[in-house]
Amino acid sequence: MSTRTALRICPLCEATCGLTLTIDEGRVTHARGDRDDVFSAGFICPKGASFPALDTDPDRLSRPLVRRDGRLVEASWAEAYEAVAAGLGRVIREHGGESVAVYLGNPNVHTVAGGLYPPLIIRALGTRQIYAASTLDQMPKQVACGFLFGHAFAIPVPDLDRTDHLVIIGANPLVSNGSLVTAADFPGKLKALRGRGGRLTVIDPTRTRTAELADQHIRPRPGTDAALLFAMVNVLFSEGLTDLGGLQGQVTGVEEVRALAEPFSPEAVAAHCDVPAEDIRSLARALAAAPSAAVYGRIGSTTVEFGTLCSWLIDVINTLTGNLDRPGGVMFPLSPTGRAPRPPKPGRGFTTGRWRSRVSGHPETVSELPAAALAEEIETPGEGQVRAFLAIAGNPVLSAPDGERLDRALAQVGFMVSVDPYLNETSRHAHVVLPPPPPSQSAHFDFAFTNFSVRDNARYSPPPLPLADGRPDEAEILATLVMIMYGAGPDADASVVDEQAIAATLAKETADPHSPVAGRDPAELTARLTGRTGYERRLDLMLRLGPYGDAFGTDPSGSGPALTLERLLAHPHGIDLGPLKPRIPEVLRTASGKVELAPATLVADVPRLRRSLSDHSDGGLVLVGRRHLRSNNSWMHNVPALTGGTNRCTLQVHPEDAARLGLTDGGPARVKGDGGEVQVPVEITDAVRPGVVSLPHGWGHHRDGTRLAHASREPGVNVNQLLDGSRLDPLSGTAVLNGFPVLVAPA
Repeated sequence: MSTRTALRICPLCEATCGLTLTIDEGRVTHARGDRDDVFSAGFICPKGASFPALDTDPDRLSRPLVRRDGRLVEASWAEAYEAVAAGLGRVIREHGGESVAVYLGNPNVHTVAGGLYPPLIIRALGTRQIYAASTLDQMPKQVACGFLFGHAFAIPVPDLDRTDHLVIIGANPLVSNGSLVTAADFPGKLKALRGRGGRLTVIDPTRTRTAELADQHIRPRPGTDAALLFAMVNVLFSEGLTDLGGLQGQVTGVEEVRALAEPFSPEAVAAHCDVPAEDIRSLARALAAAPSAAVYGRIGSTTVEFGTLCSWLIDVINTLTGNLDRPGGVMFPLSPTGRAPRPPKPGRGFTTGRWRSRVSGHPETVSELPAAALAEEIETPGEGQVRAFLAIAGNPVLSAPDGERLDRALAQVGFMVSVDPYLNETSRHAHVVLPPPPPSQSAHFDFAFTNFSVRDNARYSPPPLPLADGRPDEAEILATLVMIMYGAGPDADASVVDEQAIAATLAKETADPHSPVAGRDPAELTARLTGRTGYERRLDLMLRLGPYGDAFGTDPSGSGPALTLERLLAHPHGIDLGPLKPRIPEVLRTASGKVELAPATLVADVPRLRRSLSDHSDGGLVLVGRRHLRSNNSWMHNVPALTGGTNRCTLQVHPEDAARLGLTDGGPARVKGDGGEVQVPVEITDAVRPGVVSLPHGWGHHRDGTRLAHASREPGVNVNQLLDGSRLDPLSGTAVLNGFPVLVAPA
């Protein structure tokens, strides 16, 4: 068998870089950047370079596991599906589909199957017990944008290639490669910003690699970003620096925000944030004076006590400085699989709390309940108790607060199914584990990340390698689960799921007078679809109905300018769809049809922020997280090439704090929080400010019953075990994973 190359979009972070894979004897042996990729132009990071090692990891499961006599043993796919049908079927018959909880992990947004099938599974179950990594990550941004723009996925991203002043809050994109903003070669884009005379400001308590590149680094006390941002809003109003630019007449609530900002003068927040008032004033003035500017915040600004207010205030500033929806500011990408634009009109608006969790009464947000509430919903008896659990590409035992409690809860759940390539800290509890094939045997299209791309594009990767004999792809696995949920039996034809999804979509579109296929015959349109598989036919449908599609026009071959699956296949390096373009008012779904700058729900939470201003440091320590370039949450610690070096689980401590506490570099420290304590090696560094310690996320691979040979050799500790789940941002249900108090002492 000769050596050949194949193209594949990297699925290992949000940058979505194009890869060129070397395949030798049916095995991926090397990966480099695809220089002709229209989006990434050859950029690659260590995660992408490790694609072969991850793809061929000997600990990846190749066959399903079924629990028999208390042990997980290999089984055939037919046996595994029969076990799922029997176990879940029993729970659903006895307690209803609403007794089944579903957890969706972060990897779902990195696969074709994860983008298409989980909503169908949830609909088949009829459950409201939905949990996800969202409430451990970005949900505050979704809630804030939902209230501002009327839709939780209308999230503006910084126009990196054209901005003159970029302000980054609580993000380290030189290491993370960006998040909620899809930008291949983020380091290159920041250097290009500096090269064209632009300015980079970083607001972060830690001197990250991104902060080291900045023109200005502001180091507030962790968790005080919302107060600092409100002070900037105060300056914009008090000094007459607001200018809505092209959004005049498109924004409501400006005067209400002015009144809300009055108590938050720079002088009023300076002690609370530990940032000089003049630094706050000068930053607000610089943003207002810049020809274009963009404020961008990420996990350090969302997984905090005031995460939703912070996310809201970021776009309040973008709006008040005239930088919302304009080149060089923050803009709304136009995904190739999004709906074709409709005439602008008011929508239904956005709300939360349509239902509440059974035990603690947490409000739903974007149809999800807080991940921190999952354990109590399993443990607490009574009507509506979670009796079965389906985890799709998730490891909440490490990702959610108080993993020890969730670990115990999962051990007692009536029936559990895990769709996961590894036997990890969560899937070890499953009664059935269904492993998807490795990335080299999977297709790729970024349904999620084209919504956050800094430049519109469309790229599709067919599977570089064929599936092993008898092995289903992830789409078939999830489609079979849909059939089982509907009671069709484990041997039912899973292709029906895609056929019904296509039929339902076309029935809705042809009945919509504003759809590009209004009044057309669904059967005729269905016959025009191309694709080898059900998911490819669904992708073709979405492209044709999308903003760049041919809407089943006169070009069924796909050779013309409009987007179809065939055209994507003919352009393996992708199709560039151009720079971001203004989309207001078309993108808005608020009840007023305008940007609603002062939503009542957010306004009602401002007094809580005002009360926090009296909270100054008492000399105690607060903890913040940390990201590694060669890691992505808990995914990659089993790949030897991605561990070691700087990718270590250490507690970073400032020299002054280390001396005061008697800590030594490399020596053990005991760290105690609300939910427990961990023992971890100390790394003394002035990269963290005094009063702050930093511990990375995703470690803690020490439990028995897993198959993570390399990760278990250097397991690290689970930082989330320091939390008991009681610290949440009340507006989004997001766990406070940054800026919480800890006690640290020599071990």
